[in-house]
Amino acid sequence: MAFRIALRGAFAFVIGSSFASAAFAGGLDRAGYDIDLLFDKGRYVFESGVTYVMPDRKLKNARDINPADGNLNGRPHSVDATENYAVPYIGFKIGITDDIDCMADYSEPFGGHTNPGLNWAGANNEIETKVRTHNYAATCSYKFDAGPGQLRLIGGGFYQEVSGYKSRLVSVVPAPFSAVYDGVGSLDVDGHGWGWRAGLAYEIPEYALRTSLVYNSRVKYDNLKGTVDLTELPPVRAFFGSATSVFGSADAPDSLEWKVQSGIAPDWLAFGSVKWTNWSVLQSIALCPTSTRGISCHTGGATELTSLDLLYQDGWTITGGVGHKFNDQWSGALSLSWDRGTSQGYGLSSDTWTLGAGLSYKPTEHVEFTFAGALGLLTSGKSGTITSNGITYGDDATYSFGNDLVAALSTSMKVRF
Repeated sequence: MAFRIALRGAFAFVIGSSFASAAFAGGLDRAGYDIDLLFDKGRYVFESGVTYVMPDRKLKNARDINPADGNLNGRPHSVDATENYAVPYIGFKIGITDDIDCMADYSEPFGGHTNPGLNWAGANNEIETKVRTHNYAATCSYKFDAGPGQLRLIGGGFYQEVSGYKSRLVSVVPAPFSAVYDGVGSLDVDGHGWGWRAGLAYEIPEYALRTSLVYNSRVKYDNLKGTVDLTELPPVRAFFGSATSVFGSADAPDSLEWKVQSGIAPDWLAFGSVKWTNWSVLQSIALCPTSTRGISCHTGGATELTSLDLLYQDGWTITGGVGHKFNDQWSGALSLSWDRGTSQGYGLSSDTWTLGAGLSYKPTEHVEFTFAGALGLLTSGKSGTITSNGITYGDDATYSFGNDLVAALSTSMKVRF
């Protein structure tokens, strides 16, 4: 999730689309998938970078609407909800022949971290949630002459690991049990899966023109496993006072992204992209006791112990921008991005507008540095009770949020040899 450098003829431009759009995108998007390194003109290229994102989402008007777990409305109704996070990237590209290029990279495409804490009126909905992925990918392309330019066929695969954690106040514990138990329950879960990608690109180098269309498949986490920890509740009900092994399954979304860039004047480049992400595959992820394996585990099922409720809609991200070469060492870019929020009345993922800017510095022919920043607006919304497929969600707490800011900084280094 950083500004990428695209060589065009004898100079470079900073391409800011991936950084600006992913700074705080919908769903669990952090860096998405990025194969721009594959197009670098160098024979051997190494790139490493990190982006630090600082969202400032505040929740307000929180209200406990489920008295069965204890009345929390005496607690604060406003709270800071989000945590800062860093996203690293490492990639290596090799030109095997004049026509075949391959790259390998490590990234963290999906993730999220909210931490409103225990002391708020919606603690029965969430205390802390954290999701992280690790993606290891290999991608190759074959190019050949087609008309005035070159057509490139793209294909590859990736292995992805996911881990998640969520805690919430399951019940207010009355005295004298409150001296021993705090009433908090938590879930730890992890899994892994495989995916693939395929695409096309067309390039006319003399016009700095490139357009690409790349599809990334779903990743099926068929082997999710973890633990529901309810040891902080007195053993007055089934599963209370104990830790239970659980299993489940989920999908990371597939996506389709179209990118285009072209020279528009000497030393000037325009670029844009449109990306669709199938976040609607993530609705409610049921988790069931391992002892019930062999019986269907689904939301609302007889064996469900808990669930991760996301209820997302599909995401759309549109980005446009312009880049300029100042001299042989310096170039820069500006971009504007809109990302459609994935929440549908439950959760806090609203539309985001992001302005990104970056500079590229090339002290030698073989080394490049980029420095970038972004400032975004997280639009307002609310979260409450909704019904989906006959099942009610969000009947524990409601809250709203206003227009909030997100900022991000990024730096990367590229070495050609």
